[in-house]
Amino acid sequence: MNAELYSQNLETFRVTEYIGHRSGIQPRSYRVDLRNRRCECGMFQTLRYLCAHVVAVCATYSLNAEQYIDDVYILECMLHIWGNEFPVLRDVSTWEVQPPAFEMLPDRSLCRRIKGRPTTTRIWNDMDIREQVDPKCCTICRIVGHNRSKCPHRNVYTVSIKLACDTYLINDIINIYKQCE
Repeated sequence: MNAELYSQNLETFRVTEYIGHRSGIQPRSYRVDLRNRRCECGMFQTLRYLCAHVVAVCATYSLNAEQYIDDVYILECMLHIWGNEFPVLRDVSTWEVQPPAFEMLPDRSLCRRIKGRPTTTRIWNDMDIREQVDPKCCTICRIVGHNRSKCPHRNVYTVSIKLACDTYLINDIINIYKQCE
């Protein structure tokens, strides 16, 4: 970091922060005002603690950085805050609990979802509705109104296919037997 002086009485500075030469990121500049305890990064005035830019200014111009630390971070102040005694709480069983003024109901949308196929919460509109061109039909008998698992002709077709396959096999075996004789 590079710190430049802007005022004669060591109050206002411009700190240039170099990220890296090879990274291609442009250097950033931050204005530091020590009298008002402000930095453009926002950390100095928000946390009331020194940011890296203030430390760079103090190191460059040999200033005492401890004078810019807020009193909240001084050890004596911390001990004063935590030096107070906390009252001892009574036994939990003797606490008075007021009954609720209304009945609390759980929000079902926040509950964990049950196992299984995921459900969508998307809201459908006119664009999502598609026209039915051809209704679906059974793949076994080609009749509309049921699928192959509920087809009333399911066993009939499967048996006939098996018989057809069996007759072809029997004919092939007979032909092979005839050729061997």
